[in-house]
Amino acid sequence: MEQSTRLSAWYFWYFAFIGAFLPYFALYLQSIGLSAGRIAILMSLGQFMRLLAPLLWSWLADSGGRRVRIVVASAAASLASFSVVFLTQDFVGLLIGMAILHFFWSASLPLVEALTLGHLAAAPERYGRIRLWGSVGFIVTVMGVGLLLDAAPISSQLWVSWVLLLGTLVSALTLTEVPARAGQAAGSILVVLRQRKVVFLLGAGLLMSAAHGALYVFYSIHLVAQGYGKTLVGLLWTLGVVAEIFVFLFMPRISRRVSLRQILLACFALAVLRFLLIGWTVEFIGLLVFAQLLHGASFGAHHAATMAALNRWFVASQQARAQALYGSVAYGAGGLGGALLAGALWESAGAAITFSAASLLALLGLAMVWRGVPADSAGAPVR
Repeated sequence: MEQSTRLSAWYFWYFAFIGAFLPYFALYLQSIGLSAGRIAILMSLGQFMRLLAPLLWSWLADSGGRRVRIVVASAAASLASFSVVFLTQDFVGLLIGMAILHFFWSASLPLVEALTLGHLAAAPERYGRIRLWGSVGFIVTVMGVGLLLDAAPISSQLWVSWVLLLGTLVSALTLTEVPARAGQAAGSILVVLRQRKVVFLLGAGLLMSAAHGALYVFYSIHLVAQGYGKTLVGLLWTLGVVAEIFVFLFMPRISRRVSLRQILLACFALAVLRFLLIGWTVEFIGLLVFAQLLHGASFGAHHAATMAALNRWFVASQQARAQALYGSVAYGAGGLGGALLAGALWESAGAAITFSAASLLALLGLAMVWRGVPADSAGAPVR
């Protein structure tokens, strides 16, 4: 099996689990009587663990060339720890189990991102075509689970998630290490991290992830409260990821015509609009559809542009740490802060104010890109 096919399969299973878990686990937690604050805490554990855990895993991987072994071990540990959901509905028990799950689960993605970019050293423009299979996996499960839950108990989601974690483990066993490239000096990663453009890119990424916190924790609850069925909820989640896939496919063509700075500015501006629409126009299905299509910008284009920048600014031997650092800052600190902010606002201020706060965070990210990412910072076109 060609390595790109193995990587595509891994992305499929990894994001298939997220498609089954992220939109619907909050509904399961709500069904067992947990408050919005406790739901936000449990749903934000992934971001909390991504603050430091990926840096530990990536340092071990870069220092010993053990990326694949760590990915396999983390998948096995994730599968075992997720099983706690079948043993208890107690908040403390779930907190411990989910914390262990996310500690190990957070190891996988930055390491596989580094593996992918390493295997594609001669053709990095193929990244989007491999990564899009993760979006396909997400679509399959977010739609499938949505249909399932309209006819089956909410606990069915737990069994689907467990099987998908098993698929991720099996897929991880097929991956191979990137052959070492002789003669490439690594240098100090701190030299790159001190650059103004890197600092502002990381800060903007933190704010974009924080802006998505309300979406990832409360979007499904928001829609169900307005009377939308779970099948339609799944369709709306799917629509956003379809937009993301198209962005991944067309990103090479877009980047030949538009600079990195312009792409990022557009992503943040459209994110501001997206979250305002979700918060204030939820009763209008047409506007909700449009808002979900904007996921192609607020996540897809932003992620692809950021990955391209990290791939250029850090050498191969620093890639795992660069990916982990971005994950810790953006998805860890940003995602955690955004989720907890949403949890604090949801019951006291309501959905409209919560999503308005998300829009404000995206606006602050727009300002950081405007101030800190110069037009000529990227060098070659975004791939």
